Amino acid sequence: MADTILKPVEINKGVFWVGAVDWAVRQFHGHHYHTTHGTTYNSYLVKGGKTALVDTVHIPFAAEMFARLSDLIDLSKLDYMVVNHVEPDHSGALAQVMTRAPQATIVCTKNGEKAIREHYAAEGWKFQQVKTGDAIELGTHTLNFLEARMLHWPDSMFTYVPELSLLMPNDAFGQHLASSGRFDDEVDHAVLMDEASKYYAVILTPFDALVEKKIQEVVAAKLDIKMIAPSHGIIWRKNPMEIVQAYLRWATSPGENRVIVAYETMWGSTEQMARAVMEGVAEAGVEAKLYLIPTADRTELIRDIVESRGLVLGCSTINRRVLPGMAAILEELRGLQPDGKIGFAFGSHGWGGGAVKIIEAALDDIKTTRTQDGIEVTYRPTPETLAACKEAGRKLAEALKG
Repeated sequence: MADTILKPVEINKGVFWVGAVDWAVRQFHGHHYHTTHGTTYNSYLVKGGKTALVDTVHIPFAAEMFARLSDLIDLSKLDYMVVNHVEPDHSGALAQVMTRAPQATIVCTKNGEKAIREHYAAEGWKFQQVKTGDAIELGTHTLNFLEARMLHWPDSMFTYVPELSLLMPNDAFGQHLASSGRFDDEVDHAVLMDEASKYYAVILTPFDALVEKKIQEVVAAKLDIKMIAPSHGIIWRKNPMEIVQAYLRWATSPGENRVIVAYETMWGSTEQMARAVMEGVAEAGVEAKLYLIPTADRTELIRDIVESRGLVLGCSTINRRVLPGMAAILEELRGLQPDGKIGFAFGSHGWGGGAVKIIEAALDDIKTTRTQDGIEVTYRPTPETLAACKEAGRKLAEALKG
């Protein structure tokens, strides 16, 4: 018998959360995502006559999942193992499940089977490939499937239980948030939406157009959605369409009329310039946030860049390049390709420059509309240079207002 703390949670009639809570994790996706509040790995058992396990957990937490499952089912009687997404934080315990349930049929997309075979030995495993519109009858419950290619892997799909108006979309609509409660009405709403926005910005921004298209497809299918159970974080039951509407807004908006000034400085000259830019933006009456890159929460910074129209980046030059923190931010922005930014670059150098041109090239790569050429200074900014920085900030703010 599982310990009380490892009991399953019935989230809907015949559907049980059997996942795991990771309170300690602070870095995700190879240390590129800072998980301030930990995360969860959500797995769901559907009992409707026949039984289906929807997704598993990250392999270090397999014992927690099996402890919860032991209260509900003898895995040697499991009928289906539904794999919505093969990334190891969701399929990590798959091989252990199949060892205990060799009779179970793995349900996944065509790309899903390919990815499973590339991740695991899969010897002797039975597969049933599904595509949008396919369904499996369990008895009292039905599992309908909706492919979601590149949201955010080629194998991704959603599982929907029409009898319960329950959507299990794996990584879509999730957030990295560990909590003792399983539902949206059991956690701080401001923290919940903050983490959901970070999750979208860092994971799904490159797929904005696909997100918009998929939401339109779900709307066109007239799915009745009363609960959304993603594979990270809480389950949406109070107002599940709130997160759907937020995704549509994040996918289609170029951001708020706000300026993000992010900089990295060696001996303080670039910092003086950054503060002068901020002065100009603020005096023009536009909201702005200032980030010193090495001390910033990078996930929060990236989220704020994605959700803001104005972007100003500054850096000192080292070895004709940018400093390492700025280099990482530029590379991440190139990958995410956030839309609709306007702004400029600035920086200081000693006997030879280079940083400003590198930043401008990155801004061009993400199709930023530059409000002016970069501002460069040798060694220390003069009062005239700081005045030019302030004026550049004011001009950018006026462009945002216009």
